[in-house]
Amino acid sequence: ATTLERFGRLDVVFANAGFSKGSPFYGGEDKPDEWKQMVLTNVFGAAATARLSLPELVKTAGHFLISGSVVGHITSTRNLYSATKWAVTGIAQSIRNEMVGTGIRVTLIEPGVVDTPFWGSVPKPGTPELKADDIARAVMYAVSQPPHVDVNDILIRPVGQPH
Repeated sequence: ATTLERFGRLDVVFANAGFSKGSPFYGGEDKPDEWKQMVLTNVFGAAATARLSLPELVKTAGHFLISGSVVGHITSTRNLYSATKWAVTGIAQSIRNEMVGTGIRVTLIEPGVVDTPFWGSVPKPGTPELKADDIARAVMYAVSQPPHVDVNDILIRPVGQPH
C-alpha cells in the first residue's frame, strides 16, 4: 500500500525474507516456536507477498521474484529449513502456472552459500561463498530481460560448493 501510494504502481516485487533455525528432526534441542516462526516467514510470508502483490502486478505485466535456495532441490542438515525452501520452489511454480496469459514473469532465485548475516550462529559449510552483489546481479539479469523472456529459475552457487 505504501509503495502504491508513493509510486502509483508495482513493476517488480521480490519476496526475499527468510531465515533458518538449524535444529534437526531427531535429537538436539526441541525448538517448536523457532520452527513455527521459520515456516511462517519462509513459506507463509512468500505466499502472502504473492497474494497481496499479484493483483497489482497484473496491471503492469510485472515481475514477481521469490527467494528459494539450493536446498530447495536437495536436503540439508537443517531439514525443516530445506523443506521450507522446497515449499517456496512449489509456490514459484504454482504462481507461474496460475499467471499464464497475464504477462507476469516469475523468477525463483536459488542461492547457495552467500556471505551474509543469514548464517548467524549456524556454522557455514567449509566452502567458498558468494557475495550479496553476486545475487543482486542475477536478480538484475532476470528483471532486465525483454518482456517476452521469463527466466524461471536461477540456481547460483559459489564454485566448489558441493551438491
